[in-house]
Amino acid sequence: MPAQTPIIAITMGDPAGIGPEVTARALKRPEIWRLCRPVVVGDLSIANAAADLVGAPAFHGITSLRQARFCPEAPDLLDVQQMHIDDLRPGRVAAPCGEAAAAYIARAVALCKAGEADALTTGPINKAALKEAGVPFIGHTELLASLLGDPEVTTMLATTGLRVVHVTRHVPFAQIARYITRKNVLETIKLTDAGLRQMGIALPRIAVAALNPHGGDEGLMGREEIDAIGPAVRDAQQADIDAYGPIPADSVFFRAIRGEFDVVVAMYHDQGHIPIKTHGFERSVTVTLGLPIIRTSVDHGTAFDIAWQGTADDESMVEALRLAAQLAEGKRAGEH
Repeated sequence: MPAQTPIIAITMGDPAGIGPEVTARALKRPEIWRLCRPVVVGDLSIANAAADLVGAPAFHGITSLRQARFCPEAPDLLDVQQMHIDDLRPGRVAAPCGEAAAAYIARAVALCKAGEADALTTGPINKAALKEAGVPFIGHTELLASLLGDPEVTTMLATTGLRVVHVTRHVPFAQIARYITRKNVLETIKLTDAGLRQMGIALPRIAVAALNPHGGDEGLMGREEIDAIGPAVRDAQQADIDAYGPIPADSVFFRAIRGEFDVVVAMYHDQGHIPIKTHGFERSVTVTLGLPIIRTSVDHGTAFDIAWQGTADDESMVEALRLAAQLAEGKRAGEH
């Protein structure tokens, strides 16, 4: 492993879910150690139980990054000492697990803010567990933003041949249209453009999806395209952003996969998630755009129904680590 590969802090996610085992399994792969220097942030007893479950090496517990050895035969784990394996009930929503998951995130963010880690990759957390623990955020993105000064952020999903960013995320379907404003769409386009430039795409080709069927049919099926989406696209173009749209959602993702666009801006959660997961679910990852740190994540949940059975696929975690390393290397190159 090259000495100067980026250090990536990995949170193991909700202890009761599949996060600990996919983390341990991913770190068995030699390619990960060629790409980065991983440090898991979590609880040592839980991580070692997960490692034993999947036949991975036991972790080397540390309390400071200065103690890290970056050794594949004993991966480093920054022990937050939040929970013990004896207190864990796999596959169940529990307040202690939500509290632990939030503590792992806070510690990992602190490493990135201090410059001790070059990027953050997060394992899956459970929204219900966060709520039971009294954590006042609905998910990763909101919690991370609060820890990093509340910047304007958005989420990008990426898989082989397709990237998608969302204007709205965790919004009930009946309320989506009220959030499709000229300002919100334009801000998302700008964040998308900046994020892809950071990834090394000099002039990102950004397709912007319509909200309504047939792109609204000139107002017959809704005015969001006329009043908000279209004007936002024109504003972006005037700011020298290579944006196109609004494009009907039933064709825009096919066109992106075919290579016409580098990314699609979707209007709501399922509009963007369905094509990503249909096209390449196992290899899809999440990137948060707009944060002052690099953050990637698995694109799946805690999967309580299969947690701690040793069968969870680590492919999304591997892809998330690979992308985090790529982004960290790109950022480093841009600083020199």
